[in-house]
Amino acid sequence: MGSAGEYSFSAPPEVVSAHGLLFDFDGTIIDSTEAIVKHWHKQGELMGVDPNVILATSHGRRSIDTFKIYDPSKANWEYISHHEGLIPKEFGENAVEISGARQLLASLEAVNAPWAVVTSATRALLTGWIEVLKLAHPRCIVVAEDVEEGKPHPECYRLGRQKLDLAEDAHMIVVEDAPSGVRAGKAAGFKVVALTTTHTIGQVKEAGADWIVQDLRSVTLKGFAEGVVQIEITNALVSA
Repeated sequence: MGSAGEYSFSAPPEVVSAHGLLFDFDGTIIDSTEAIVKHWHKQGELMGVDPNVILATSHGRRSIDTFKIYDPSKANWEYISHHEGLIPKEFGENAVEISGARQLLASLEAVNAPWAVVTSATRALLTGWIEVLKLAHPRCIVVAEDVEEGKPHPECYRLGRQKLDLAEDAHMIVVEDAPSGVRAGKAAGFKVVALTTTHTIGQVKEAGADWIVQDLRSVTLKGFAEGVVQIEITNALVSA
């Protein structure tokens, strides 16, 4: 992630405004890396493909796009939804929430602020994790099945804004962890807060993130009034 001399998470607090917040899920709200690794090991064995080869490029991508590469016969929503739906049931103990996520989402819910989850996961996987971890339910969700093209294509984030019933010129803030997701948010015309939970500082910086933080403890709700959400970003990255 770069040496201490290159980077420092010490930017002064900054309050920013938006009409809505759009969150990626895995790596942003929860860390299910261990569970997903086990899932792809299982799928790799079924396909006769080295799971480490799959895992090198699968994070932040829809499973259907990964299966199209390695086994097109499994690249259908029936197969994927069934097997992704099993992940929280089989490997639920292998997922934890990202630090600060539960508190941030609960604070947004408490004031009925507009926020949505925009994920490369299927509906079955997303709802399974929300139930297992007992997290706040987003007002709207955009899942893998909802879009023609996955991240880094901006379709999913534009759909998230639309599902929140916000105008096309609404200011949105995307919260992401994967470079493909950062690129999707930026391509949609939105500001992006990137977490360094799964990728290096260099990777999310190159993808174009507006702010880089370590986790969601650096993002807090300051207020919601007249359709405007205010969040405070603390301890963001500053370059030496």
